[in-house]
Amino acid sequence: MFQGVLGMCAGELLWEVKDEVVKLLSDLIRFDTTNPPGNETVAAEYLAHTLDAEGLKCEVFESAPGRGSVVTRLKGDGDGPGLLLLSHLDVVTADPKDWSVPPFEGVVKDGFVWGRGALDMKSLTAIEVMALKLLKRQSARLSGDVVLAATADEEKGGDAGAGWLVKNYPKKVSADYVINEFAGPAMPVGGKNLFPVQTAEKGVLWLKIRAKGSPGHGSKPSSADNAVMRINRVVEKLGNYRAKTVLVPTVQEYLAILAREDKRVRRLLNRLLEEPECTDAILDKLSRVDSFLAEDVGAMVRMTLAPTMVHGGVKENVIPSECEAVFDCRVLPGQSTGEAQELVKHLLRDAGLDRLKFEVVHAAEPSESPTDTPLFRRIVEVLNMFDAGCSVAPFLLTGSTDSRFFRQQGSVCYGFQPFLADMGYAEMWRTVHGVDERISVKNLVFGTTVLYNVVKQFLS
Repeated sequence: MFQGVLGMCAGELLWEVKDEVVKLLSDLIRFDTTNPPGNETVAAEYLAHTLDAEGLKCEVFESAPGRGSVVTRLKGDGDGPGLLLLSHLDVVTADPKDWSVPPFEGVVKDGFVWGRGALDMKSLTAIEVMALKLLKRQSARLSGDVVLAATADEEKGGDAGAGWLVKNYPKKVSADYVINEFAGPAMPVGGKNLFPVQTAEKGVLWLKIRAKGSPGHGSKPSSADNAVMRINRVVEKLGNYRAKTVLVPTVQEYLAILAREDKRVRRLLNRLLEEPECTDAILDKLSRVDSFLAEDVGAMVRMTLAPTMVHGGVKENVIPSECEAVFDCRVLPGQSTGEAQELVKHLLRDAGLDRLKFEVVHAAEPSESPTDTPLFRRIVEVLNMFDAGCSVAPFLLTGSTDSRFFRQQGSVCYGFQPFLADMGYAEMWRTVHGVDERISVKNLVFGTTVLYNVVKQFLS
């Protein structure tokens, strides 16, 4: 069935795997692993079964009942670097009434596989599993081990999945290099494709601020200390804050490559690189050319603070003595969540700090990997085998992934799932955590083909 894989011509896709990789993804989507609660064990056990059938010994580890992650290893025969193929099995919620197809049925129609997780990120799980199967079937000679881990809990921070594995079973998942999510589809620019590879991600600080006051009757507002008014000052101050622009190495390289390839935005991006102090004016002009790109770049170049929840009050006619707000703060590589907390307190120094309490709901530090590595070079070479003349650029993800756990251990991590642009770039991103999430069958085959070749050539 796969006798042509090893000797195929450059640019030839492995259409032989189409039905199998589509079935893998459809089956995974049918497991409702919405987190919370997750219930990833059923999906992990499904993957263990399909990999065991290939002679790949699997282990399913549960951090709690139902919170399973599957791990397997294909041994290399030399002293080359280890490579971890990482993905997660949990997904965010999906309301069926908003979708044009049932989100947990893995429907295949119009050349796409539809459902929650089709992009984020059960498609990468299917692609990584398929690539590992091919390596096993071909008895590929590898200089280092290839580990596959499909984990629980990424959508809620990863502490019950990848983070738990790193802490409790580090030898099972440690590797020199990691391929994980998420950079997104190729960007058509200048008549060719630019493929982003995620080499960095922002850190996360979810901060709850609780304002204290004193209660009173709503008919006599001056007789009380209204906590809603105090939290309103907090929200206004933090929500309107604009941090100083900081161009980290990944973003500098990304903007430079994008400016070189896309003449529409060349002048504006070059100016941003040269005059970061003029960021807001430049982004305003950029939004008139490409509003989605302007929004994306704006979040890449500075720390952000966004109010996301406000709760307070107990009754219509009672002035509340307590009100709280939650903020989603994203910090750049080179910054820290601790520094962000201190900045928040400094900004609120005139808002009555003695009447404010701070609680960290969740924190994860930012991370960044270099591009001057053999794996990154191999990614560039293989992509050009299948899309001659394409460009490849490092990319900062403004969200966060499980890669941070491995970067903290010294691994070089890349978010790499190559997509061809068969739907609009902005449209694709809107379906992630949104409605009608889907991936084309062609992209499943393309992703499998490229990843198989990257792994094989990197470890040959």
